[in-house]
Amino acid sequence: MKPLPRISTRGYYDLDDGKTLKNNFYYLYPKKDFKKLIGSKEVTIMIHGLRNDNAGAIAKVLLARNRLRKLRYVHPVIGYSYDSNTPGAHLIKHAKHALTVGQTIAKKNGRNLGKFIEDFKKTSPKTKIRLMGHSLGSQVILSTVEYLAKKEQNNGIIESVHFFGASITEDVPSSKKYGKILQNVINKKIVNHYAPTDEVLNWADKEKYVLAPLGLNGTIGRPISKYHQKLVKPKNHRFASYAAVLNSFP
Repeated sequence: MKPLPRISTRGYYDLDDGKTLKNNFYYLYPKKDFKKLIGSKEVTIMIHGLRNDNAGAIAKVLLARNRLRKLRYVHPVIGYSYDSNTPGAHLIKHAKHALTVGQTIAKKNGRNLGKFIEDFKKTSPKTKIRLMGHSLGSQVILSTVEYLAKKEQNNGIIESVHFFGASITEDVPSSKKYGKILQNVINKKIVNHYAPTDEVLNWADKEKYVLAPLGLNGTIGRPISKYHQKLVKPKNHRFASYAAVLNSFP
């Protein structure tokens, strides 16, 4: 099987405490596949959640690509692979620490993915870039938007964002802090697929690990005009379950 093209920051952050280990922005694998993406009409980048090693990241891209192909989406689907396999995330007594470190790393990855988007748009300005984020991947996307919002020329640089089981808080689309930058940086729309039945988000909310996640009950307040949400009923929190109930894209 041909390797799936991915942007990676594996090994850039310490899995035990989230400290930055390497300061370069990202590496591309396989590099030649990214050259082929130049001039594409559009590209979708899939960003995985917590507890994914490199193999897990690849599996999520494959799931996304296969589902989008079924929905007749013909453009390239690539992956974003980052250090999210923090130790102990599956053990209750270590879960809070593992999640906190994961969130720190996800936030730091905003500059990495943001820089890739800027670099790619310089070589291929007409290519539309769409982002799909599952669970903690929503934090990577939010931090990417924060990074991109610092420069006015990045207005509208991301075509659309699709969240699945998002772990960012429910007030983000209506907040003063994030609303405006999301409205500016994202050109067309943000689609949040939320599920009140999601067992992991319910547990995280109940334990106060993630306060009122956006992926659980949708947003509160008055969200920005580019924000839309869809109530879905996945079997569980896994991306495979959200992909199975995705019925339209973009």
